[in-house]
Amino acid sequence: MSTQDEQEPLSKKIRHTIVGKPLDVEEPSVFHKLSLIPLLAWIGLGADGLSSSSYGPDEAFRTVGSHLYLAVFLGLATAFTVGIIAYAYSRIIEHFPHGGGGYIVATHTLGKSTGVVSGSALLVDYVLTITVSLASCGDAIFSFLPLELHQFKLPFVICLVALLVVLNLRGVKESIALLTPIFFTFVATHVLLIGYGFLTHASRIAPLAADLKLNLNHDLATIGLTGVAAIFLRAFSLGGGTYTGLEAVSNGMQIMREPRVHTGKKTMLYMAVSLAVTAGGLLFCYYLFQVRPIEGQTMNAVLANIVFGSWPQGQLIALVTLVSEGALLIVGAQAGFVDGPRVMSNMATDSWLPRRFASLSERLTMQNGVLLMGVASLLLLLYTHGSVAALVVMYSINVFITFSLSQLGMIRFYVLRRKGAEQWKKHIIVHVVGFFVCITILGITVYEKFLEGGWLTLLITSSVVGLCYVIQRHYNKTRAAIRALESTLTDIPSVSPYNNDPVNPQDLTATLLVGGFGGFGLHTLLSIVRNFPNIYKNFIFVSVGEIDSGSFKGKEAIEALKESVKGDLEKYVKLTRKHGFPADYRMDIGIDIAETATDLCERVAVEFPRLTVFAGKLVFQEENIFHRLLHNETAFAIQRRLQWKGITTVVLPIRVKE
Repeated sequence: MSTQDEQEPLSKKIRHTIVGKPLDVEEPSVFHKLSLIPLLAWIGLGADGLSSSSYGPDEAFRTVGSHLYLAVFLGLATAFTVGIIAYAYSRIIEHFPHGGGGYIVATHTLGKSTGVVSGSALLVDYVLTITVSLASCGDAIFSFLPLELHQFKLPFVICLVALLVVLNLRGVKESIALLTPIFFTFVATHVLLIGYGFLTHASRIAPLAADLKLNLNHDLATIGLTGVAAIFLRAFSLGGGTYTGLEAVSNGMQIMREPRVHTGKKTMLYMAVSLAVTAGGLLFCYYLFQVRPIEGQTMNAVLANIVFGSWPQGQLIALVTLVSEGALLIVGAQAGFVDGPRVMSNMATDSWLPRRFASLSERLTMQNGVLLMGVASLLLLLYTHGSVAALVVMYSINVFITFSLSQLGMIRFYVLRRKGAEQWKKHIIVHVVGFFVCITILGITVYEKFLEGGWLTLLITSSVVGLCYVIQRHYNKTRAAIRALESTLTDIPSVSPYNNDPVNPQDLTATLLVGGFGGFGLHTLLSIVRNFPNIYKNFIFVSVGEIDSGSFKGKEAIEALKESVKGDLEKYVKLTRKHGFPADYRMDIGIDIAETATDLCERVAVEFPRLTVFAGKLVFQEENIFHRLLHNETAFAIQRRLQWKGITTVVLPIRVKE
C-alpha cells in the first residue's frame, strides 16, 4: 500500500472502496474510456425503451377486455408509433448533437418558458423511469412466488434503488458493463418466446384471420365503429408506457463515442427495432394464445407459462425469461440515473436549478443528481406502495408532455428554416404526425386517469416548474446586484502609475481567491485595500476552473476552460497594477473547488511565506436554508482547511440586496 493510501482518512477509504478511486480529468484517454459505443449505449440507454415492453403492452392488452382481436391492431399501431417517434428523435439528434433532448429542443425552438416545462416534465419522468422500472421488476420476479410472499416486494424494490445509486456513483460505463449479460439474456429469451409463438401459429393464419374478421364485424354491428375506435384508442393511449424510453438517447448524447451523431442515430435504430419487434410481437402473441389475466402475475408471465409449459424444463425456461425481464427492468432504470442528472445539469447551467447539480464527483459522475434521483424515487415508491398501474399513468403523462413539446418545437424549427433546407417538407411531416400521435395519447391518458394518479404527476410537475422560476428569479437578482457592483468598481480611476515591478516573495502578500472577472472579485480587492491600507505589498490572484458537466465534453473543452480562467486572472492583474500594486496570478483546474483551491493556496504559501488568503462570501440580509442551497459554502470550507494547515485565511462579506 502506498504512503498516500495510508494517510487517507477512513471516510475517504470507505468511499473509494464503494464507488472507486478518483479519475484524472487530464488523462488523455479519459474521454475515450468513459464514452460509449453504439452497442453499450443501446444497453445503457436503449434498455429503458426495451424494458417498457414489460408493462406497456400488458396495460394496453388488459384495457381491451374481451375484445382480444384488437391486440393485433394494437401491435401494428405500437410498431408504427415507435418508428415515428424514433425517427423524429433521430432528427433531433442530428440538429442537437450535444444532448439535453426535449429540454434543449423546447428551449431553443419554443422559448425558455416552454423549455422549463419540458425540463421539469423530464426530471419527473426520469424519477418515474427508475420507480416504475424497478417496481415492474418486483412484479416480474414475484410472479413466480406465492402470494403470501408478495408483502416483501416493496422492501426488495427499495434495495434495488439503493444498489443502482451505488453503481451509478461508481460511473456510467462501469454500471453498464456489469449489466450487459442481463440485457442479452432478455433479448435471447424473448426472441425465443415471440419467435416460437409465431412459428407454432404459422399454419393457423387463415383461421385466425377469419376469427379476427368475425369478431370485428360482430363489434361493428353491436357497438358500432365509434365504440370500437373508442376501445382501441383508450387501450392504445393507456399502453403509452411502451414508448417511455425513446427519448433517452437524445438526452444522453454527451456519453456517446465520437462521431456522436452517428453513434446516437445507430443507437436509436437499435432501440426502435428491438422495441417495435418486442412490444408488437408480445401483443400479437397475447392474441394468438388467447391470454387471460391471472391474479398476481404479469401478462408476460402468463404467456411464458403457456408457451413453455409443455416443454422439457419448461418451467425453468419460463422462470429464466421472467427473471431476465425483471433484471432488464433494473437496466432500464439505469437510464433515469444516466439522463436525469444530465437534464438537471443543463437546467442548473441555465439557472433553473441550484448550480451544484452541474458539478462532477471524483468519479466524474453527477453525484448530487444521482442521489436526488434515488431519494425522489424512494419517496414515490413509498407513496404508491410500488403500484405499477399507478406509476405507469404518472410516467406516461410526463413522457408525452415532453414528446409533444419536442415535436412541436421541431415543427417550428423546420418552418423557420424552410428556405435553406431542401427536404424540410419531408422531415416536417414526420414531426406533424408525431405531434398528433403524442398529443392524442397525452389527452386521452389525462382524461381517463386524472383521478387515478394523473392529477398527482401534473401537480408535481407544476410544482417543479414553479420552484424553477423562484430559483431563477433569485439568481437573476443576485447577478444584477453583482453587475451593479462591478460597474461601480471598474469606474474607480487609478491614482498611481502603472506598476511593472515583479512580486517580491519576502513582502506581505494578499492572496485573493476569485472566480471569473467581475464584481465579486473586485469587491474583495477593494475591501482589502480599504480595510488594510499600506499593509500588503503584493497581490496574488488565485482561481480554480471548475470542471463541471458543461466543461467536461472533451480535451478541447478543458483547454478552453484553462484559457478562460487565465484570461480573467490577467484582467485582475492588469487592473491591480494600474492602481500601483505589484500583482501576479496562480491557477489550477479541478472537480472539487474547495480541495483544489486548498492545494493551490498551500503551494502559493510555500512561494510567498508571508501571505494572508482572502475569500469573498455573498451575504444576504436574512439568510435561510434556501440561500445555502443556492449558494455553496466554498469560502468557509477553504477557510477551515487552510486554517487547520496554519495558513491565515479571512472571509470578507459581500452584501447583496434581494
